[in-house]
Amino acid sequence: MTADPITIVHADLSLPKHQEATLHLLNAYAMDPMGDGKPLSDAARAAVIPGLREHPTTLVFLAYRDDEPVGLAICFRGFSTFAARPLVNISDYFVFPQHRAAGIGRRLLGAIEQHARELGCCRVTLEVQENNHHARRVYTAAGFSQAVHVPEAGGALYLSKPL
Repeated sequence: MTADPITIVHADLSLPKHQEATLHLLNAYAMDPMGDGKPLSDAARAAVIPGLREHPTTLVFLAYRDDEPVGLAICFRGFSTFAARPLVNISDYFVFPQHRAAGIGRRLLGAIEQHARELGCCRVTLEVQENNHHARRVYTAAGFSQAVHVPEAGGALYLSKPL
């Protein structure tokens, strides 16, 4: 029996190897049509790792196939006032297209959920592009659905205002 070639790690962004993997995967995600469709700017490339390191609630998970970084989840701890408990929000989530359908995304979500449970979180949240059908199937299979806090109010929507 061979060892599992997939490893999920909770990244330590003080390690150059984890910094490089995070930047490489985040740039690939930025170039993806379901990301921003273009590479990270030079300014973003220079600032993202220091910014993530300085942000007090940053959680980064990396997926490796053997020693190759193939998946990424950048998350942030938040707080649910109504539940009076922490939560984890998945901000960026990406698996290289050639490594999809191999269970890597499911394993990344499982690692995030396990960590959230260890933190005593009440939920894990995320946003997804409406037409990102592949990711939506992965999330639905992992138990995610549109948030409905009060049925009479309808489902929650994610809104944004650029500054």
